[in-house]
Amino acid sequence: MLLPVTALINAICLALLLLHTESTQPPFSCDSANPQTKLFPFCQTKLPIRKRVQDLVSRLTLDEKISQLVNSAPAIPRLGVPPYEWWSEALHGVSGYGYGVTFNGRISSVTSFPQVLLTAATFDSHLWYRIGQAIGKEARAVYNAGQAKGMTFWAPNINIFRDPRWGRGQETPGEDPLVVGNYAVAYVRGIQGDTFQGGKLNSGHLQASACCKHFTAYDLDNWNGVIRFGFNAQVTKQDLADTYQPPFRSCVKDGKASGIMCAYNSVNGVPNCADYDLLTKTARGEWGFHGYITSDCDAVAVIYNVHKYTKSPEETVADVLKAGMDVNCGSFLKNYTKSAVQQKKLLETAVDRALHNLFAVRMRLGLFNGNPNNQLFGDIGPNQVCTQEHQDLALEAARNGIVLLKNSAKLLPLSKNKITSLAVIGPNGNNAYVLVGNYEGPPCKSVEILKALQSYVKNTKFHPGCNAVNCTSVAIEDAVNTAKGADYVVLVMGLDQSQEMEERDRLYLTLPGQQESLVTAVAKAAKKPVILVLVCGGPVDVSFAKYNPQVGSILWAGYPGEAGGIALAEILFGDHNPGGKLPVTWYPKDFTRVPMTDMRMRPEPSSGYPGRTYRFYNGKKVFEFGYGLSYSTYTYEFISSTPNTLHLKQLLNSPTTIESSSSLRSLPVSDMGAEICEKAKFSAIVGIENSGEVAGKHPFLLFARHDRPSNRSPLKQLVGFQSVSLNSGERREVEFVISPCEHLSTATEDGLMVIEEGYRYLMLEDTEYPINIVI
Repeated sequence: MLLPVTALINAICLALLLLHTESTQPPFSCDSANPQTKLFPFCQTKLPIRKRVQDLVSRLTLDEKISQLVNSAPAIPRLGVPPYEWWSEALHGVSGYGYGVTFNGRISSVTSFPQVLLTAATFDSHLWYRIGQAIGKEARAVYNAGQAKGMTFWAPNINIFRDPRWGRGQETPGEDPLVVGNYAVAYVRGIQGDTFQGGKLNSGHLQASACCKHFTAYDLDNWNGVIRFGFNAQVTKQDLADTYQPPFRSCVKDGKASGIMCAYNSVNGVPNCADYDLLTKTARGEWGFHGYITSDCDAVAVIYNVHKYTKSPEETVADVLKAGMDVNCGSFLKNYTKSAVQQKKLLETAVDRALHNLFAVRMRLGLFNGNPNNQLFGDIGPNQVCTQEHQDLALEAARNGIVLLKNSAKLLPLSKNKITSLAVIGPNGNNAYVLVGNYEGPPCKSVEILKALQSYVKNTKFHPGCNAVNCTSVAIEDAVNTAKGADYVVLVMGLDQSQEMEERDRLYLTLPGQQESLVTAVAKAAKKPVILVLVCGGPVDVSFAKYNPQVGSILWAGYPGEAGGIALAEILFGDHNPGGKLPVTWYPKDFTRVPMTDMRMRPEPSSGYPGRTYRFYNGKKVFEFGYGLSYSTYTYEFISSTPNTLHLKQLLNSPTTIESSSSLRSLPVSDMGAEICEKAKFSAIVGIENSGEVAGKHPFLLFARHDRPSNRSPLKQLVGFQSVSLNSGERREVEFVISPCEHLSTATEDGLMVIEEGYRYLMLEDTEYPINIVI
């Protein structure tokens, strides 16, 4: 069948446009140079996006519609619609992972910020927002330079870091739902182009599109023969309500993310990407999500081939599209959607629904408004990538995220003027690549820890100590000799992506191979107590070093990004005062007796199950969530809280259900409603003083605990955090706004969020302040 003349002209114009602009500008729809596009209502920017999308979808054949349901969506030449790639990554900087971005043009590197877990250790929401802003700007610059096929980036990863063995825990903001949710909101607002407070700067237009992943209860990759593709997570309604789901609710409701990714695993027998209650009823219905939902890559095929949830490929297609998924990363929908329609397992209207969501996001990105370089965000070019401002921000994040875990006898900071020689020992000491973690982009600069320390002490010797991070072969004698010749020794140990990453969970929580033996031997031989630096994502049981007096200082450096080596050197020599705090609990090595497949958060005393995360875990810890030292000391006091007693029932205008759990009465949050929850908020004023000799930026964390916790209550719960810069001797008062509905509620076994009566104690370090809740 011959194409109409106008369609043929459009196809030729598009082909010429793509050929001419392959490396100089992105492909786009609705070219003003093509008079035919003016006839299409979907190109009329004054029309509402909803009407533009309706017009575009109405013009597509069934085959054309189906072609758009996969991540690598082909062009529709007769309508002047270019190809589009949905899969790009920007976890902690624009990345070449996925099919969307290349670095073979004018832009060959991007700012590599610290891996997310270390950034979370800053407990600084505004810093997280600024990083999101920078990533969004660099993402748009890469697109404008013609080096990206799409502007949808599959980040942030906001799964709870539930188990310390999880290889992808490094990608997350940690184990606390409040922190993870706040990170999600800050990052999404930054990358998409909103204000920090959530105001729409660009009338709903997106600088870049963020995607909340992996929805939901996904935190196992490959452990002890159990793989993520077929894992059926058994999760209680209680844990879903107060642990697994809150970060996604925040990402959608407050962050206004334009994308969601459904995960590989099943939850209670239903694959996430085929779960109508999850995707449509919860995300779109309860949370008001307006955007697109993508599968994880090949997650649709996994439903049929691994989960065995459906009886045929066509039934699989019908299930995911009816559930609310819109685009398949992979080819399954391309292969089987047409036969699903022909077999009447799926109505074409279900395909149309998905396409409306997909094209609406592309239009919000400005990709159907003519040449993007002539429009909003069109002035963002290669000169706004790897700027000094962005590189300084990466350094700031690394400085403020690195956590000082031990500092006996104030070994640190080292004196720059009194040290004549230094030894750096360990497999991570002279490797810049290990510092950037996974889902990395090519960094603007690359500085090894060794090189950064040599800028302070010229006479710095290096020995790797081990053959690699796995340390299956160790040169203890050579390392000891290197240590003996130096004034001070810095041991740079830990993990790398061979030990923990996507599809690779750990089996042990100790340092790999013979690293512990190496540290112990060098510490014994060194002239002075040694400094142990841990480059890793997940927690490591370093109790042997914590209690060894010959190990004077321990620092967790995470995967600190392109500027991590510089940041660490500045901390060791006192040019920066560390303030980071752990965003995860560090468990002892025998925690590995707990199956990673056990999704329960709460302990079960009868079976010896210890629970998980600081909120519920009742066992021994190597280091607590929120732990972190400084070169300064800080003191706290509660100034006031308004009110001291909160009468919730009096705020209600109508009778409501009062639940009783053992001896405690409770009030369902759903019965209060948004207006009453807003009225119930109260302020806590806290005084903080830097009583040390060194200025510092210090995060302080406000917890709450129940005076008489029920079996459903957390041991304690983070209710707020702020990062404050204080000079030596400076004092400041800071206000926390507490929402009982959000911060002081807990989940029943049925997943109902309730506020229990009784005293809560607000906690800052060892300082407490009582609040009485009366129902």
